[in-house]
Amino acid sequence: MSSRAQIIVTLGPASEGKEIFLEMARHQADLARLNFSWGNYDEKTAQIETVRTAEKKLGKKIPIIIDLPGPRIQKGNNHEYDKSNHSSVPEKDIKHIRFGIEQRVDFIALSFVGSKNDILKYREVIKNMGGNQKIIAKIERRSAVENFDEILEASDAIMIARGDLGNEFPLEQIPFIQATIIEKCNRAKKPVITATQMLLSMTLNPTPTRAEVTDVNDAILSGSDAVMLSEETATGKYPLETVVMMEKIVVEAEKHLRGMRHINPLT
Repeated sequence: MSSRAQIIVTLGPASEGKEIFLEMARHQADLARLNFSWGNYDEKTAQIETVRTAEKKLGKKIPIIIDLPGPRIQKGNNHEYDKSNHSSVPEKDIKHIRFGIEQRVDFIALSFVGSKNDILKYREVIKNMGGNQKIIAKIERRSAVENFDEILEASDAIMIARGDLGNEFPLEQIPFIQATIIEKCNRAKKPVITATQMLLSMTLNPTPTRAEVTDVNDAILSGSDAVMLSEETATGKYPLETVVMMEKIVVEAEKHLRGMRHINPLT
């Protein structure tokens, strides 16, 4: 059982062990995301080694995404956009980029971008450090939606980060913003990732809600090239079961596509 759309899993305490991640990779955990809003470099180095070990055992490439915190203010388990920092790349992001280049990761995801200028600034930093990593622009601010066309042109891929996006727009508008972004990415033939709370109940439960199953299904039918798991695999009780369930839903959704649409894989 294998889908054409890809599944991104976030590594964390629940999934960074080599055996559990290996099993997840066997069930089409296609890409590994490292969330740099948490943890330290020793932990991230160990997570990268876990991915590399699985690559060798399975004989396939598992691309790594480092997700930068960007200009945010952390408040316990919550955060908000730091509106005072908008003119330069935060120093902590520069350090994370350097680490990612040294570790030869594949993608760098940018948080809280607002225009194409943000993409260009980060791309220059990556280039000046000798890197060639592709950039994923996370759409989570109102300005990112307003300036989406130029952000899409400047980026290599798009992530619809519905969590923070839901703090910028009324929740009832999010499905329509999501559909518009996916349509534009498909037209531009650039990969689009739908993320946040896709199977969130599986953080604590071995099965998802019916609404979550429908959400993942709709993301695929509407044109998502990848779907992403966050807390579900990073800290949840059932990381492997979540990946298996995600794959079942994606495969079933693809059976009902009218013709097999062109997929724009991240790799």
